[in-house]
Amino acid sequence: MKLIIHGGFFSESSTNQETKKAKQDALSEIASLSHTYLQSHTALETVAYAVNLLEDNVLFNAGLGSQIQSDGKVRLSASIMDGKTQKFAGVINIQDVQNPIRIASLLLNYEDSVLSGEGAIDFARNNKFPYFDPVIPQRLAEFELKLNQQNNKGTVGCVALDAAGNLAAATSTGGKGFEIPCRVSDSATVAGNYANDHAGISCTGVGEDIVSVALSARIVTRVTDGFTLKDACDKSFRELKAINGFAGVIGITAAGEIYHTDSHPYMVWASFDVSLQVFN
Repeated sequence: MKLIIHGGFFSESSTNQETKKAKQDALSEIASLSHTYLQSHTALETVAYAVNLLEDNVLFNAGLGSQIQSDGKVRLSASIMDGKTQKFAGVINIQDVQNPIRIASLLLNYEDSVLSGEGAIDFARNNKFPYFDPVIPQRLAEFELKLNQQNNKGTVGCVALDAAGNLAAATSTGGKGFEIPCRVSDSATVAGNYANDHAGISCTGVGEDIVSVALSARIVTRVTDGFTLKDACDKSFRELKAINGFAGVIGITAAGEIYHTDSHPYMVWASFDVSLQVFN
């Protein structure tokens, strides 16, 4: 039973030692809690649990820490994929909810499993998810000062392998800040979040770059075709470099290989295999 989580790039917030330590502590705690949860739950349940915790932490650009778009509103996107069934579900640009990953998880039970905008909000309300304003004072101050224009590479995610050998991946984002309203990035697509019975991947970085190379699906396909996870990531990142792409990934294979990499320094992450590890 293994898992790995990420919290986007360190450049998404003020890059000082206090912030770095806070992120190390938060990721360590969430990885430990999620690994304990994994002992008695499936990979699918665990990735939703971990991403829910990440969404509730203001240090990360998802849920409570989400960036504000150019019209002054927060729109959230999240997705989840079950490697066992290869069912994908997600919400795109949903407003006024606390945990979009919970809504994406519920959509796994529906034939129409990816919803956007007003349809996603209506689905949330019809299923008793209450109104919630995710704007926090820090993000509002950043919005007013337009600081986020240079600090826009944040997402959270989790990949897990459970005791039965099943994989799942989940990813959530609060956007890049000051984007055109309703811009769609990678987090609620198979470019940014993908799993099958061979591997699971969650991405962070510039959504358009990740979509352009279909990064998650490309890596998982290569593992399915016989690549190691490291080799699949390394080859895919060489191709990403050809378009000067900016991304980071976390992944696990059915054989238990855990790997993370990024194209620029540096993605923040934590993993739990036989012991806890966290970025430094």
